[in-house]
Amino acid sequence: MNLAELTFIAVALSMDAFAVSIACGISAEKIPTKNALAIAFSFGLFQAVMPILGWNLSALGYDVVKNFDHWVAFFILLVIGSKMLYDAYKNRGDCSCQKQTFANPLCLKTLAILSIATSIDALAVGISFKCLNYPIFYPSIYIGIITFLFCIFGVKFGNKIGCCHDSKFTFLGGIILIAIGIKILIEG
Repeated sequence: MNLAELTFIAVALSMDAFAVSIACGISAEKIPTKNALAIAFSFGLFQAVMPILGWNLSALGYDVVKNFDHWVAFFILLVIGSKMLYDAYKNRGDCSCQKQTFANPLCLKTLAILSIATSIDALAVGISFKCLNYPIFYPSIYIGIITFLFCIFGVKFGNKIGCCHDSKFTFLGGIILIAIGIKILIEG
């Protein structure tokens, strides 16, 4: 896997966290940089840890799927990408978010739940990496860093805009994941 492919994966994985970061920014009147850093660190950390976890968990069943690994990777990325597309379609034009109704993103419990929810797809990517016999440590760090950077920007950006734009970023992330899945299937 080259750096361009890894960058596409990292960007695609960060789209959910980026969209939620925008929502976090929207949810407050003003978010200081230290709070934006805390939110971005949490999202980036979970995005870095989950592929490693998925990679290690998949080692238990790799022998069973090694002959179908490209199909497994394709299916996982297709399902995740399709879910992102569905969520983006379902939430398009939804301007119902209000600053008072979004949970406090700096509450540790809320931040942990948001971080886990936005990194489940990274767990699946870790499984895909194991099926394709790709290394995981450095790609996971890279994914975490890209997510961190996107999320800092997302919180600050969200603080400046309204709520009607975040589904576009989720849609883009879904398209990228599906495209990578198709590429893996073709190369498989």
